Amino acid sequence: MPRVAIDVLLKREILDPQGRAVERALPGLGFTGVADVRVGKHLELDVDAPEADLPDLVQRMCADFLTNPVIETYTWRVIGDDERADA
Repeated sequence: MPRVAIDVLLKREILDPQGRAVERALPGLGFTGVADVRVGKHLELDVDAPEADLPDLVQRMCADFLTNPVIETYTWRVIGDDERADA
């Protein structure tokens, strides 16, 4: 069963207050040279579907439930065991 990773971010034109707060805090912690920080969501799901149906299924899940297409964008990919967040 394929494992899918989905990354969701606010669209570039949408203000990201969390990203801005992180960006302002990093220099005080000794991390300089960081700019344009965006904070988002990372989801991982096991999807029991034929590989041929996977792109349409994931795109429908993202568009209909997992994201707000008015203010968010997403990317997704099939991941292997070595890429899992719990690995």
